[in-house]
Amino acid sequence: MSQSSQQNRQIHLASRPHGAPTLDNFRLESVPVSRPEEGQLLLRTVYLSLDPYMRGRMSEGPSYAPPMAIGDVMIGGTVCRVAESRHPDYQPGDWVLSGNGWQDYAVSNGDGLLKLASDMKHPSHALGVLGMPGFTAYMGLLDIGQPKAGETLVVAAATGPVGATVGQIGKLKGCHVIGIAGGEEKCRHAVETLGFDACIDHRQPGFPEELARQCGEGIDIYYENVGGKVFDAVLPLLNTNARIPVCGVVAQYNSTGLPDGPDRLPLLLETILKKRMRMQGFIIFDDYGHRYGEFHEAMSAWYADGKIQYREQVVQGLENAPEAFIGLLEGKNFGKLVVQVGKVD
Repeated sequence: MSQSSQQNRQIHLASRPHGAPTLDNFRLESVPVSRPEEGQLLLRTVYLSLDPYMRGRMSEGPSYAPPMAIGDVMIGGTVCRVAESRHPDYQPGDWVLSGNGWQDYAVSNGDGLLKLASDMKHPSHALGVLGMPGFTAYMGLLDIGQPKAGETLVVAAATGPVGATVGQIGKLKGCHVIGIAGGEEKCRHAVETLGFDACIDHRQPGFPEELARQCGEGIDIYYENVGGKVFDAVLPLLNTNARIPVCGVVAQYNSTGLPDGPDRLPLLLETILKKRMRMQGFIIFDDYGHRYGEFHEAMSAWYADGKIQYREQVVQGLENAPEAFIGLLEGKNFGKLVVQVGKVD
């Protein structure tokens, strides 16, 4: 189904998942398109970002942000065209970065919008390498990881939008970069296209042993996107004064209880103490929003110069967002996952 100028398709949270989300947790509805009042503008969604953090917002438990209520439109970053404007700072046709969520249209008073360049070649990249994932990679690695030339950096989810950018920034800073990814094709991409020194398939038997072999001098920085068995393999290899930026734990987002096996917390705390490690979680715009300009200037230059490579996977149609999101949590995507909701022009 394509966009209509009269009807606004919306995907709502129909029910809370227990474990992995299913299609039954989402509901597609259609309502009339709202019209902007004085000082407002109507945004038409062209691209919708799908990101793992959305799974946490579907649950009722406490987190860094309030959960979505049953019946809410699913949250998400969007790149939009201004369809109508009664706002002095915006004209019809302008590109903007916004947070419309999973719907065709939204009315805005201008708060929280970022106007994009009118001649931007790939507007959807504002949801990836030039947007939240790139910003997350940049600040997590440079501010918390503090890479130094010659150090070993290990990156989980190495071909995702955050991990791929982390590894490439690490190479620009002179690090020896080891990626961890799921599948031979992704590992080959990390080495041949992204420039990693090596990439290990965590699905293969002997993964912990191969990681130890590749990290013969230990790990100085571990950029955490995954958790689970990947972190279990990394922990004994961490060097004294290692830094661990904690961006996400996608392996645990669908968990309904503690993992099977022994309690690993005492070992983790003992390792943090003995090796004097720094392990820090962060929420990118809450903690670093005031430094977005610094990131955008640096990343835009690197990207324009070809020093940062970027891969995007585009799904067509808002109605396909739930299935694509479920696949994202299962690691089926390859690169930054976006949905093209409407036409570009």
